[in-house]
Amino acid sequence: MRYAIVTETYPPEINGVALTVQGLELGLRARGHAVSVVRPRQDGESAAQPDTLLVRGAGLPRYPGLKFGLPASARLLRQWSQARPDAIYVATEGPLGWSALRVARKLGIPAATGFHTRFDQYMRDYGLPFLGNTALRWMRRFHNSAQATLVPTRELGEFLQSQRFTRVRRLARAVDTQQFHPGRRDSALRRQWGIEEGALAVVYLGRIAPEKNLELAVRAFRELQRLRADARFVWVGDGPARAQLAQENPDFIFCGLQRGAEVGRHFASADLFLFPSHSETFGNTTLEAMASGLAVVAFDYGAAREHVHHGVDGIAVGNDADFIAAATMLGSDDAARLAMGLRARKAMERLHPTQVAADFDALLAELASNPGPAGRPHAFTSAA
Repeated sequence: MRYAIVTETYPPEINGVALTVQGLELGLRARGHAVSVVRPRQDGESAAQPDTLLVRGAGLPRYPGLKFGLPASARLLRQWSQARPDAIYVATEGPLGWSALRVARKLGIPAATGFHTRFDQYMRDYGLPFLGNTALRWMRRFHNSAQATLVPTRELGEFLQSQRFTRVRRLARAVDTQQFHPGRRDSALRRQWGIEEGALAVVYLGRIAPEKNLELAVRAFRELQRLRADARFVWVGDGPARAQLAQENPDFIFCGLQRGAEVGRHFASADLFLFPSHSETFGNTTLEAMASGLAVVAFDYGAAREHVHHGVDGIAVGNDADFIAAATMLGSDDAARLAMGLRARKAMERLHPTQVAADFDALLAELASNPGPAGRPHAFTSAA
């Protein structure tokens, strides 16, 4: 089969959408399919890789280094008329994604979209709550123009269907249990952080930005620190909130962006993962931390709702007070935290990226063989 993937973010950009899209692409290639990728040209990029169409992009406000793709209808029409995909996957809702759906509809190519970002919630996090419903209507119009909208959890699928999103399908997520493994723990890295064995390294890994609810993580850590004077807070990632966070908390350790094996090494070298965000559609880092043998404290939705067994291999909470209480309890109880981390690792060993690739392949093949009209509602289903 010949598939096309359209995305406005792609590695070496570091975010959950970029890495998820690349994983789906590589999974399809490993299954023997021809895959082309359409994405914006990144800074300093002079030539495209084979099977990649680079289009014009513009900088994303307040997110240095990230871009959104500008409309590219004419180029896509030429490209797909000459080498017609059997189906396309549009991962992002920007101008490039909209133009891809229009061209696909014109050529009669079936399309699936991916729901990766709760822009309606981001409006609230950036001080614009009155735009939340507008964002939701905009996303609904985008996704309902495709033959399927892919979501990572049952919870999100049911929410979207309640908001009149049509043809919602669940495509489960998995984690690379070799990249993320307790065996990658590195005492030298801990010493570099200024943390000896026996002391407590709390880690946050992800975008350092307002929508991640980072103030709660800081409050939880400060409460924990009152019980564990040896606790240190390690931050892996970058973003628009980093400078102010570092200025207000000079004892925090900032490691910057990490890639590939280094991400697994940083996770495995910590002891407790705090994930305070409540605006994720999934939260890949939850699975990565669990696969690395870390106890996790997260809100009870997304990846935590789907994979954390509360009190067994992590703690999934419903409010800020419970988040702080869970962080202080696990941080001050070494035996409970270690046992929870071991169970988390074992739970992640059941997730297989190859199965996700097979499910994604089957879904696209189904669309290619039954390219019906978009927008007709049906019951929420799972691809896995």
